Amino acid sequence: MQLYNKLSAQERSQILEEAGTERLTLSFYQYAHIGNPELFRDHLFLTWNPLEVLGRIYVASEGVNAQLSLPAPHFEAFKKHLDSISFLQGVRLNIAIEQHLKSFLKLTIKVRDKIVADGLNDNSFDVTQKGQHLNAEKFNRLLEDPNTICVDMRNHYESEIGHFKGAITPDVDTFRESLPIIEKDLSEHKEDKNLLMYCTGGIRCEKASAYFKHKGFKKVYQLEGGIIEYARQVKNQGLENKFLGKNFVFDERRGERITEDIISQCHQCGAPCDTHINCINEACHLLFLQCDSCSEKMNQCCSDACKDIIALPEEKQKALRKGTHNSNKIFKKGRSKALKFKK
Repeated sequence: MQLYNKLSAQERSQILEEAGTERLTLSFYQYAHIGNPELFRDHLFLTWNPLEVLGRIYVASEGVNAQLSLPAPHFEAFKKHLDSISFLQGVRLNIAIEQHLKSFLKLTIKVRDKIVADGLNDNSFDVTQKGQHLNAEKFNRLLEDPNTICVDMRNHYESEIGHFKGAITPDVDTFRESLPIIEKDLSEHKEDKNLLMYCTGGIRCEKASAYFKHKGFKKVYQLEGGIIEYARQVKNQGLENKFLGKNFVFDERRGERITEDIISQCHQCGAPCDTHINCINEACHLLFLQCDSCSEKMNQCCSDACKDIIALPEEKQKALRKGTHNSNKIFKKGRSKALKFKK
């Protein structure tokens, strides 16, 4: 009984190319009480693997958080399976505006303590007392209200390539960092201002809105479905698009263009740029912004030091990495002294 991915990313990439089948990239989340997360995790893998689902899914006793892709012809079978699970019946699926054949290259389903690392003691407040959900039209209307404070609940590397007009964008590395900072900075407006929040797909705002209500904020609102659903509603309904730039996404695309605005700059030369890459040095993998010119000049590296390392024979590179701890930094920090134009 196969309960884990057996193919390498390279092997899976080749299979996807040869299959030539259109794939859909989507995400969803749901807070629910899962009595046996390990058993539920196995059930998902055994059902989704034959459907050729690929992606990154977290399961916890508090619910499920999924970012994935699947062949378009298998969508109905996938949706039927979700509807067969009581707490996932009719769950909102955030389908990407831009589709990519290789947005994910393997199926990984992990059991975690929480579906989002928020650092909160959930026993100290009622997580079901969430803020009011708003669709794109109502979000736009409240965003224009002078009595509204709009806050981006994402990290610095996400908001730097795209955010809503006039939004506060905390310079934080993690979601858990942002919560106490926002509470402190807005403490004088708990009674009189509308606290309007948004994130990528809505999941971070679900917990944050309950947290801020617990902390005494009286008027708490959140963008339902996040930026992903907002972009879809704006396009389908012909609404004014108040988002600028790209929406950072946690797959191989790293960004989904919402408008043509480029609001960020190459971290190496300062030219207009909103393309995230990972340093090609296996011992680094730093996430940063790099334009085409710097990519060619630096061989897709973040620094001269990394450029020198990748010029070495592969065996020498492996020897340098041996015995050193290097966690997966693909979607982390994105800060380095070598990046001269990182704000």
